[in-house]
Parts: sequence; C-alpha cells; structure tokens
Amino acid sequence: MEAKSVDAIPRSKAWQYEPKWDGFRCLLSRDGAHVDLRSKSGEDLARYFPEIVAAALALKADRFTLDGEIVVPQGKGFSFDALLQRIHPAASRVTKLSQETPALYLAFDLLATAREKKLAEKPLSERRPALEAFAKANLKGSIFRLSPTTPSYATAKKWLAQSGDGSDGVIAKRIDLPYQAGNRDGMQKIKKFRSADCVVGGFRYATNKLAGRKVVGSLLLGLYDDKGLLHHVGFTSAIKTEAKPDLTDRLEALISAPGFTGNAPGGPSRWSTERSAKWCPLEPKLVIEVRYDHFSGERFRHGTSILRWRPDKAPRQCTFDQLKQKAADPMKLLKAT
Repeated sequence: MEAKSVDAIPRSKAWQYEPKWDGFRCLLSRDGAHVDLRSKSGEDLARYFPEIVAAALALKADRFTLDGEIVVPQGKGFSFDALLQRIHPAASRVTKLSQETPALYLAFDLLATAREKKLAEKPLSERRPALEAFAKANLKGSIFRLSPTTPSYATAKKWLAQSGDGSDGVIAKRIDLPYQAGNRDGMQKIKKFRSADCVVGGFRYATNKLAGRKVVGSLLLGLYDDKGLLHHVGFTSAIKTEAKPDLTDRLEALISAPGFTGNAPGGPSRWSTERSAKWCPLEPKLVIEVRYDHFSGERFRHGTSILRWRPDKAPRQCTFDQLKQKAADPMKLLKAT
C-alpha cells in the first residue's frame, strides 16, 4: 500500500491520520516458527533485524501479518542514519548492532490473523479496531509498539507542525477502503517539505580532482514512466567532500549503458555545454531520496539536496506517480484577488 504525496492534509470524515515515521516500511508475517520481514521492494529484512524476529517469535499469537515501520531509537527520537547502518553484509556486525542499537517495530495495520486470514479485504474502519485488540492481547512488554491514529484534523495539523526527530510528516488513510496493495488510492502523505525517491541513472565527475583522483561531482536522477522507461529528471551535487571517494568507487562499479532508457541528459539545448554532455551511465540499482522545491515539465526546476539513500526501496518503485500533486487553479487565484 503506497502513499501519494500531496500538499495539504485532506479534511473529511473519510480520512484518519497517523504520524509518518522515518524508518523502513516492513510487512511482518509469522507462520508458526517462521517469521518473514519484507521491505517495500520485496527484499528480505529478517537477517538485518534478528531482534525483531526473536520478538515476533515470542508473541502469544503465532499466525498474523502486520504492516508497520522499523525504526531505531536514539535519544528522544529515531535515527535514520543508525537504521541504515543495520543493512550490513557481515552477520557479526549485524549481531553487534542489534544489541547496541536495537530496533522497534511500529505497527499501524493488521492484514491477517489465524482467525481472519482475509482481514486485508475489510475496510480500515474494521482493520484498525482489530489491530488495537491484537496489540492489547499480544504486544505489551515487547519491542512492538502500536502507532497512534486520530480522526481529528486538528491533531493531524499538530503532528505535522511538530515533525522531526523520527517523524517527517502525516499519513492520511481512507477508512472506507480495503488494504490498497500496489496502488496509492487509499493513502496520502504530507510532509513539511517536498521529497522524492529517485533512481541514480548516471553521474558526472567533478571538474577538480580530490587528492589526485577523479571523484563524483553530481548524481543524475531518474524516474520511471508507465511504460517502464527511466527518464532523466534532474540532478544533485550536494555531496559531502569526505563521502566522494567511497561513493565514486560504488558508482564506478555500476557503470553500464544505457543508464536512462527514456529522456537522457546532455540532449540538445541552448543551455548545453560540452561538459554537460559528458556523463557516465549506471545500472539502475541505487535509490536516493532528495528534497526539491519545484517540479514541472517532468523535471526538477533546480538542483536538489540529498536526504538519504534508500536501500529498502526498489528502483522500479521510483515513478512519476509519487510527484502527482493537486495543483492550484490559477484562474481561481486571480479571482480571489
């Protein structure tokens, strides 16, 4: 179940509101002695969060499916940087971090239980009470937490205003719809800033070398259209100097044509320069979340800033759909003045 990015919190009795947590979205399923943690991209997260697997196995209920968010507490909030550290190839490192920075699982939907295997087909107005009953009977005293919800628009506005330290906005969900797997019809997200998950389809080297070697200067961003073509939509050059050598190594290992399969950078333009046409195409493997101020004509109008890498998201999930926001009617604005 995906969320559509919108500019304002929808206001009607058809919606309920939740905090938008800054973590890894995760479907957690238990079937007897087996626990599965699945990311939005379909990747198995169980090996990275053994403490959550153990906690799920310790619950009284032995057959259920939850939708929620994995977060890592730090101070009074949650740390996405600490969460990223958990995605590590070495089992010994994962074990060490699971003890030093244990994660929490914030549950916000219940899709199946031993008694109700098709709970996902029921509207959220029925699923939420079922989740609350499940939490009361099973989750107390564990690393599982029940994510709060409210029907109050005023409370949702307060949550949005107080975003930070692990919450980066508000989620609005339609209470009259069943679980909307694979689409954005029943859920909207509202942030204090605009962001988008993009594929890194290529990069350009910086003009100046760093310690005698060529390093990355900018990342070229792409989004998929309905036909599965990856289009160049902009760039980001907000890369920390100290991160450039390692990032360059990572990028160079992925160099492979064509990079972009739709609109590509360096096309004819009165703004083009010889340097702008020189770029290295990449396999579409890396996903990064960027902050932007304006998107029109299928491009970010200005350079973007980097928010975080998204190893939990599949490149194919980075589509133009996430940027479809309700636009103001300019004629109505003119009438209002």
